Amino acid sequence: QVQLVESGGGLVQAGGSLRLSCVASGSIFSINDMGWFRQAPGKQRELVTVITSGGSTNYADSVKGRFTISRDNTKKTVYLQMNSLKPEDTAVYYCNADVRSSYYTSYRRYWGQGTQVTVSS
Repeated sequence: QVQLVESGGGLVQAGGSLRLSCVASGSIFSINDMGWFRQAPGKQRELVTVITSGGSTNYADSVKGRFTISRDNTKKTVYLQMNSLKPEDTAVYYCNADVRSSYYTSYRRYWGQGTQVTVSS
C-alpha cells in the first residue's frame, strides 16, 4: 500500500503565501509524475500543476507565475509554493503520485486526503 499525506494548508489573507507538502510512503519502487489538484465548493476537481520525475513542470493558466511545484525524490516529497494568493484559490488541495510498487507492477495513481486552503479578501 502507498499513502500520501499533505500538510501546510490553512487560512491566509489575499496576497499572502502558503507552502504545501505531500509525502509518499509505503510500498514504493519508483514514482513517476507527482501533482496537485484542487476542488472548490460546488466545482469539479481541477489540475493545478504537475511535475515529472525528471523535473519538467506544467501549470494551469490560473496559477502560472504565482505557484511553483518542486519535488525531492530522496524524500519522496512534492511541494507547492503558493504566492500572491487570491480568494479564488480557496479550495481543498489534493496531491497525487503515479507509483510503481515493484519492478513487476505497473504505475498506479494514488491520492492524498486533501488539505484546506482558504484565502480571505
